Amino acid sequence: MTARMDKRFAALKAEGRPALVTYFMGGDPDYETSLGIMKALPEAGADVIELGMPFSDPMADGPAIQLAGQRALKAGQTLKKTLQLAADFRKVDADTPIVMMGYYNPIYIYGVEKFLDDALAAGIDGLIVVDLPPEMDDELCIPAIRKGINFIRLATPTTDDKRLPAVLKNTTGFVYYVSMNGITGSALPDPSLVSGAVTRIKQHTDLPVCVGFGVKTAEHAKLIGAAADGVVVGTAIVNQIATSLTKDGKATADTIQAVATLVRGLSTGTRSARLVAAE
Repeated sequence: MTARMDKRFAALKAEGRPALVTYFMGGDPDYETSLGIMKALPEAGADVIELGMPFSDPMADGPAIQLAGQRALKAGQTLKKTLQLAADFRKVDADTPIVMMGYYNPIYIYGVEKFLDDALAAGIDGLIVVDLPPEMDDELCIPAIRKGINFIRLATPTTDDKRLPAVLKNTTGFVYYVSMNGITGSALPDPSLVSGAVTRIKQHTDLPVCVGFGVKTAEHAKLIGAAADGVVVGTAIVNQIATSLTKDGKATADTIQAVATLVRGLSTGTRSARLVAAE
């Protein structure tokens, strides 16, 4: 699979710490600010970037991410522009893995082959497409893997040992464990349950397991990172963007800095995570 992703997780394993995986919505609140946010993430401590593809009907997203998608679409963001965002980011950062996250409909309309070619050209390393189950792997997953793009699958607390092999069969890059049922941005799960779930998934795969949903603070990141190979933060970042905007949803001088400050804090949590586990 893409060398960038494997290289990054191997380096983190050697460092003995989990990855900080940061999600933001492409084009929120506008293209330029969004690009500024993306460029600020690695410097603030993000190890992997999840780039949201705005979609008008996001079923699994909580209110914060839905609103971010609406702001982006209102500002004129398209799938083509989201790919352009990645390409512009690649001009200054050749190493940070980028995973595009969203729904199948915009990709289907764009055209699968064309999308995969353009994604590769833009420097995309992986895809998370939340509404494509393993039964539909021929649609996008297998073509993506053939082109050398990771296809990252979600596992949840309801993914039992019978279902897990099907979920993991064509998963590459890492496994994204959604640590609770429900929409994004809910409460934080019990870290001991997360630890058990990560152990269970690792019995079925050698891939890194990243855990997301509900992580908002450095302390959360530290607790989750004690067991996981990566900590995914999305809603907290999207909320940070939202609270920095003007009343009519426009960026302010603080927007990019507000995100960088939050991510810096989360990064201290992940960087001290294994120290907790070792105590």
